[in-house]
Amino acid sequence: MKSYWSRLLSLVLVVVMGLVGCTGSPDSLTGDYRQDTLAVVGILRQALELTPDSPDKAALQSEARRKINDFSARYQRNTAVASLNSFTTMRTALNSLAGHYSSYPNRPVPEKLKKRLQIEFQRVETSLRRGG
Repeated sequence: MKSYWSRLLSLVLVVVMGLVGCTGSPDSLTGDYRQDTLAVVGILRQALELTPDSPDKAALQSEARRKINDFSARYQRNTAVASLNSFTTMRTALNSLAGHYSSYPNRPVPEKLKKRLQIEFQRVETSLRRGG
């Protein structure tokens, strides 16, 4: 009888683990490149517009870092988007901002970098509107 219950418990655990493992994507993105890119641009713009004394600064910067990592992990090896102008420009912007966050985590983003990132975000949106 003891063997029966242990086998039944094992079977139930395997089924539960299988179902939990099949539920959606582990990252915060949808899989639609255009929609994901615009969502990441939106979060990054919000993170750049924060004032140094903003109460939700830490949470929004953490969300920005997570979006950068998720975007990179999902689309870095995707050959369908790797040759798009919007993707290469987006990667440049993400690398710049991620580099600043990792090198200077407690310092605000410099104005020069903010201006460059805003220009790159505009280029990404323009490329996406054109279909690339």
